[in-house]
Amino acid sequence: VQLQASGGGSVQAGASLRLSCSASGRAYVAKGWYRQAPGKEREFVAAMSGIGRYPSYADSVKGRFTLSTDNAKNTVYLEMNSLKPEDTGVYYCGFPSIGPQSTPKYWGQGTLVTVSS
Repeated sequence: VQLQASGGGSVQAGASLRLSCSASGRAYVAKGWYRQAPGKEREFVAAMSGIGRYPSYADSVKGRFTLSTDNAKNTVYLEMNSLKPEDTGVYYCGFPSIGPQSTPKYWGQGTLVTVSS
C-alpha cells in the first residue's frame, strides 16, 4: 500500500487549506491524519473508523478541521479552517486508523503546513 498526500502550503492565520491522501493497493475504510510540529512527536489529528461513522478529532482541532473520505477512490481529505500558527507541522495520512489509539501500518510521505501569524 502506498499513500500519497498533498495540499500543504504556507498560509496566514485564519486561512484554510485542504489536504488529500490517496492510497494505491489495498483499500482501507479506516483512515486518519496525524501531524508533527517542529521539535515535537507525531500526534493524532483526526480519523474515520468506518462507513457510516462519525470522525473523531483531537481536541485542538475540533470545530475547525473536517475529515471526509471517498472510499471509492480510497482517499481521505482534511479540510482545515481558521488555521492557527500552532497548526504548523508536517501532516501525515495513516492507514488504518480508527482514532488516537491506533498505530497506522502505512504512512504517507507527509505534506508541510506552515501557518504564520
